Amino acid sequence: MSKSAQTLVVYRNLQLDGSHTLAVARQRGGYQAAEKALAMSRDEVIEEVKKSGLRGRGGAGFPAGLKWSFIPKKDPRPRYLVCNADEGEPGTCKDREILRHDPHLLIEGMIIAAYAVQAEWGFIYIRGEFYREYERLQAAVDEAYGAGLLGDRVLGRDGVRFQLTVHRGAGAYVCGEETGLVESLEGKKGQPRLKPPFPANVGLYGCPTVINNVETLAAVPAILERGGAWYAGLGVDKSSGTKLFSVSGHVNRPGNYEVELGIPLKTLIEEHAGGVRGGWENLKGVIPGGSSTPVLTAVACATVTMDYDSLAKAGSMLGAGSVIVMDKSVCIVRAIARLSRFYRHESCGQCTPCREGTGWLSQVMNRIENGRGEKGDIALLKEICTNMSGKTICALGDAAAMPVVGAIKAFPEEFDYHVEHGRCLVG
Repeated sequence: MSKSAQTLVVYRNLQLDGSHTLAVARQRGGYQAAEKALAMSRDEVIEEVKKSGLRGRGGAGFPAGLKWSFIPKKDPRPRYLVCNADEGEPGTCKDREILRHDPHLLIEGMIIAAYAVQAEWGFIYIRGEFYREYERLQAAVDEAYGAGLLGDRVLGRDGVRFQLTVHRGAGAYVCGEETGLVESLEGKKGQPRLKPPFPANVGLYGCPTVINNVETLAAVPAILERGGAWYAGLGVDKSSGTKLFSVSGHVNRPGNYEVELGIPLKTLIEEHAGGVRGGWENLKGVIPGGSSTPVLTAVACATVTMDYDSLAKAGSMLGAGSVIVMDKSVCIVRAIARLSRFYRHESCGQCTPCREGTGWLSQVMNRIENGRGEKGDIALLKEICTNMSGKTICALGDAAAMPVVGAIKAFPEEFDYHVEHGRCLVG
């Protein structure tokens, strides 16, 4: 957690006993931001979120206020708000903390978002494996209904309706993609849709739909409480606000940390996560945004800052903010081969480049890892990745290709050594 409580936007209540209950949420000012929002016009709420610069925290980083503004204002169809609580990206474990410890913050954010886009129905699509989180979340929803915060008269206001349903998924990674999630929510196979049309116009049940991540919606109450300009003052240009980073791997104090965007990666690891196991000199590389983002070398990690632009310039992505730290004991080929097996398993099989590409990537990576690499395998991996990237309905093909391409670029000597000697360069 950030050293300064002033910068805590999402995790400000997590350290309180009973933080998941309505009573504690109310003691800490819960639902006051929703009261404020409901006294404003819908357009004013959207403009405040736009002013904050809040970008989607699920990985894509699309401006939240702009997404809300895409919902057609004059349309007879129902409007829906969907919260993506699937959180299936390897290395990511932040949204479940909100669900477990401060579910009312998410509910309040959804009330504000639903009011802004005129949605009278909302759904929280929660990952099936998050059973205890589901219990906490459902209990919080039940509390909110009992207190008149949800239902036909939200916060006691006539004409403001919002029904909220918690829906458990079955653990498919591809349902973290918004249209795959919508298909699953409708009771169909979780396969992503072609876009356009986009969910803002044709989403759940063919109606206008806003889909936001848990962390995104949980940041909304603070924005309405303290103002979009205040939130925009946190972080750096084009990456405003705070971000929840899940730091795992070879650090002395793994965990979830809320800090301002733009923090140096070295500071995040050294000062917040307790430093690299064996010291900074023992660092080999870091996957900065979840398993689907390219790995950075130790040299790059020393200077890069944790924001969208800086990480893009360094050749990677902020993604979901899942920082996976690897020391010099790690075999990069083995690590990437494991990720390739994951993406092969999780491909829905709808697109030929992804279905076949993930299979071939996994086969070739396993072949190299197991000492049976052949001359030309590295070139073959690059060719497979080229034939996958940007050629599928959703981004899973890119998610499978980027770690492989990034690792070959960052650690070419390890791949060459594996192919030539049939074993790992380390260990």
